[in-house]
Amino acid sequence: MASDRSPLTARTEAPAAEKRPHAYTVHGRTLTDDYAWLKAENWRDVLKDPAALPADIMAHLKAENAYAEETLSPVSGLRTSLVAEMRGRIREDESGVPEPDGPFAYYTRHREGGQHPLVCRRPRNLMVLTGLDSDRIADERPEAGETILLDGDREGEGLPFFELAAAVHADDHARLAWSADTKGSELYAIRVRDLATGADLDDLVEATSGEVVWAADGAAFYYVAVDVNHRPARVMRHVVGTPQADDTALYEEQDSGFFVHIGTTQSKTFLTVTASDHETSEIFLLDRTLPGAELRVVEPRTPLLIYSVEHWGQHLFILTNADGAEDFKIVTTRLDAPGRANWRDLIPHRAGVMIRHQHVIAEHLVRLEIENARPRIIVRDMQGAEHAVAFAEEAYSLGLQPGHEFETAVIRFVYSSMTTPAETYDYDCVTRARQLRKRQAVPSGHDPAAYVTRRLFAAAPDGESVPISLLHRRDLALDGTAPLLLYGYGSYGTLMPAAFRTNLLSLVDRGFVYAIAHVRGGTEKGWRWYLDGKREKKPNTFTDFVACARALIGANYTAEGRIVAHGGSAGGMLMGAAANLAPDLFAGIIADVPFVDVLNTMLDGDLPLTPPEWPEWGNPGESEAAFETILSYSPYDNVAAKPYPPILALGGLTDPRVTYWEPAKWVARLRATMTGGGPILMRINMEAGHGGAAGRFDRLEEVGLIYAFALLAVGKA
Repeated sequence: MASDRSPLTARTEAPAAEKRPHAYTVHGRTLTDDYAWLKAENWRDVLKDPAALPADIMAHLKAENAYAEETLSPVSGLRTSLVAEMRGRIREDESGVPEPDGPFAYYTRHREGGQHPLVCRRPRNLMVLTGLDSDRIADERPEAGETILLDGDREGEGLPFFELAAAVHADDHARLAWSADTKGSELYAIRVRDLATGADLDDLVEATSGEVVWAADGAAFYYVAVDVNHRPARVMRHVVGTPQADDTALYEEQDSGFFVHIGTTQSKTFLTVTASDHETSEIFLLDRTLPGAELRVVEPRTPLLIYSVEHWGQHLFILTNADGAEDFKIVTTRLDAPGRANWRDLIPHRAGVMIRHQHVIAEHLVRLEIENARPRIIVRDMQGAEHAVAFAEEAYSLGLQPGHEFETAVIRFVYSSMTTPAETYDYDCVTRARQLRKRQAVPSGHDPAAYVTRRLFAAAPDGESVPISLLHRRDLALDGTAPLLLYGYGSYGTLMPAAFRTNLLSLVDRGFVYAIAHVRGGTEKGWRWYLDGKREKKPNTFTDFVACARALIGANYTAEGRIVAHGGSAGGMLMGAAANLAPDLFAGIIADVPFVDVLNTMLDGDLPLTPPEWPEWGNPGESEAAFETILSYSPYDNVAAKPYPPILALGGLTDPRVTYWEPAKWVARLRATMTGGGPILMRINMEAGHGGAAGRFDRLEEVGLIYAFALLAVGKA
């Protein structure tokens, strides 16, 4: 199947998934799912061991992979070239900026040709930079004092998948707790390394979320255990040198709709235990410095109350949406009286100015806020004087890096734009001096002046103004003929930063315009922007995206049929919805781990993410209104008998977030229903999960596939 206008042509017959009708009734409505059989009944086993996948499903997925490879075989050389280009823009021996902590400075780096990070430290007095025109730290010769604490390449050697999640040193710097996933299923095992000998101890803690917090004395650590349905549900305490079976429970969540996470306050005084869904949170504190200390709740959970906590002396600073503070405010209270009744406004709520993050150090409260899709940092001393750290470009990305220390006046932030490589600064909150610590290097060369970044706005059908961030070459003729890749997400309040990405240059240098549609469901324009793109208002996300595409056509950046749409995970749902709404706009659609079988997934309360997702999408099993809303837009349920553009769907066999059967079922229904267009391609990574390949160069192979498809779809391959 190939449309008359698409350069993409199927070279062999596409796999046809067998129809095995499964009927079910909800709220009096009977629906039939022909491809429900693609969901393995033993999916929990498959997450732990991909070989457990039933033979008929395995055969179908392999046939799909073979079909996609055969269809895209004419661009195999292009894929190779793209990977080489993208790799050439990566400094292979790149290093992070050291983060001081007591007598040491900790950092990660890569070796030439290495796929995985090295976790390192050196004496604190050896963290001076030799130059700012590279991304290298100090002098990295072994005699300069470096110790490699953990070698990711060595640990991942011989494994089809390896992802390092955490590497956390104890307060006394004598041990390192590290966690890794070897299946892609986000089931992390924790080990403990003796930093004097470099050897791992016998401790092995399995089936965790990967998070680790040490007890202050270094004799034990806390972690989050996942339950039988893969949900982080219990906070456990592990004493080093004892078996996991002897671990004790500190906290156990009873509500399947709440996930549990752990961390520390910046002061390191407290372990934080956070139970939350997408619209309610509850936080407990445990004093790490007091043996026998018990968890103490800050404020019991209240529906729709969200808060996070930092510690300063005898006070807590709390970032919250309490009292109608839709875009959040910061309140303070005494440590010994943490409850909401004692909260007092410190940074009042301002509608349209969303406070995204707070960071507390010895004498300063630092916040990251965003207004009309532009971020800034505000520094406030404890006497109340404030000043801002901001930048002048139309669209840019700005992020805080917390670091290890509390008794400091220095914060670290990272700035970039779509044209400007990332720059890491240390900023003295007292003197206001900025020290450039690292500038991202592009070994193959990059001239920011050769590119243009812009911020446009599209008019949504209901009159809302939707921001768009743009990147293109300065010498590109904006006559409406350029191909354009339009990226979108729009869920969970996630902000899509207008940041520098070297990989994009492979498209932009070939004449593409790259655009990010900051659609509703994110928080680029505040919390209301998120609320207007969830549950019953979810369709706004989809119509916003289509409006952005039409606005870019109207502004002569591209033309109908010259746009390739791209989105992943919940953004993959956006891709499926856009394909159903306006297929003629697109030359191709790339749906990466796409959440497209929304109704069936939200009806299955046993799946890992379903109960915590009900606040985002609605619970169609309990609410008929939610059922009808989801049914009205769920991409799988709304595939229609009409032509569709070429589609590339990507998935991971061990993905616990968006399960492999979502793209598999969607692709099967598309092929069986559409009246023309295509081809419809699917590739399932049989050795990875939600994030795809874990190695930094292996991941480039997947990006090369995506970009080759995009180039082929617009006739530029």
